[in-house]
Order: sequence, then structure tokens, then C-alpha cells
Amino acid sequence: MRRFFSALLAVLFVYIIFQFIQVLPDYGKVDLSKRVSERFVLKNVSEENGKVVFGKSRNLEDGSANIVTSVVVNYRSFDTLGEVTVLFVSALGVGLYLGGFKKLSCKIRVNNILHIGGGIVFPLIMLFGAYIFTHGHLTPGGGFPGGTVIAVSVLLLYISDEKFTVSREKSKLLEGTMGSLYVIVGILGLMIGGFFLFNFMPTGTVGKFFSSGVIPIVYSIIGLKVGSELSGIVTDLFMEEGWK
Repeated sequence: MRRFFSALLAVLFVYIIFQFIQVLPDYGKVDLSKRVSERFVLKNVSEENGKVVFGKSRNLEDGSANIVTSVVVNYRSFDTLGEVTVLFVSALGVGLYLGGFKKLSCKIRVNNILHIGGGIVFPLIMLFGAYIFTHGHLTPGGGFPGGTVIAVSVLLLYISDEKFTVSREKSKLLEGTMGSLYVIVGILGLMIGGFFLFNFMPTGTVGKFFSSGVIPIVYSIIGLKVGSELSGIVTDLFMEEGWK
């Protein structure tokens, strides 16, 4: 039965690709003036279409000082939902794969210097990770790197503290809650602005912390979701392989 569904999905995938290829224009005959990229390059960033000044310009279309954030979390935020889904599927695959291994009882002896140092550095790394995803609209960063840094702090505690462990139930609860909030914010944008994850909040003054509308909220949600998912993967690796 599994082979039948695999073959069916493969045939469906090939059919979709074949249908997509048929609508593509011939090579070298694309009218670039009709591309979406030109529309965004030439668009207005404010009603006056004047110069954008850091710390002074207000109520811009996006309001983010980080242009990468403007593209990834505002104009292409629906793609970010797909990326979060890919990470979720990867974490689920790791959990299912390691679930078949026999749990071992071996333990590691932690050096006292590593144990004390890990306890001191841990809150600093957590704080830095939170800073990265809460300031992604102002500086280089965002939900994925911020969440990864948080997961690194969890990994540090695993290798520096014999008694440390992450509750899988709480980790999954946080992950599921953040995923639901992300979808809820997207639906609110759909209801208010007409499309999914529409930036429906005031964008404020560019360069200020409270600016760029829903982008800081979305980045915080993604950071917590990514952090909990990667922390769950780290927990699965340690628990199933018997390193604790």
C-alpha cells in the first residue's frame, strides 16, 4: 500500500511539472517589463515618494530598516510559512527515526569548569537569541537565526549539566502554539487587507523598535517556534542515543 501511494504521488508530481512547463514562455522571449520585480523596484515607499530618512520617515509601506526583512517577512511572508513547515517536517522525521532506537543508560561525566561556565553563559546566549529575532526588522537577523541561537544554548546545557533535560511536552506545546499564532496573524491579515499575512498594523517611524507593523511579532513567533523545534531535535538526539 505504501509503494502504491508513493508511486501515485510521483505520477502526480510529474503531471504538475509537465503542466507547469507548458505555460512557461520560450527561452529568451520573456517581457521583463511585465515582471513583478520591476514593479517593486519602481514602486513608491510613501505617499510623497520622497527620500526615506532613518529615524524620521513615518508611515512607510513596510517600515522596516532591514531591506531583507522587508522582502522575506512582508512581501514574501507566505513563503516563510512554507519554510517553517519544512522545518517542522524535518523535526518530525528526526523524532520518528530516533523513536525506533533502544534507549541506553550510559552517562557522561561533566567537568566542573564546563558545568559552571555553561550555567553562566546560558542566559547570555538566550538573551542574544531573543535580541536577534526581536530586532530583525532593524538589524540583520530574524526568527530562524534567533531560534537557532536559543537551541544552541539548550545544547550547551545538555553537554555541561548531567541533570538538565527539556520537557518534550512543553516543547511541543510551545511549538504548536507559535505555529497556530503564525497562522492566526496571517488570517487576520487576510480578513483586514485581503491577502494572507497582510501587514495591517501601523509601520511607525523607520528605525524605531516599535515599527514595521506586524513584522516584529511575526519574527518573535518564528524565533520561538524554531527554537522549540530545534531544541526538540537536540533532546531527541541525546535521549535516544543514550548520551545522558
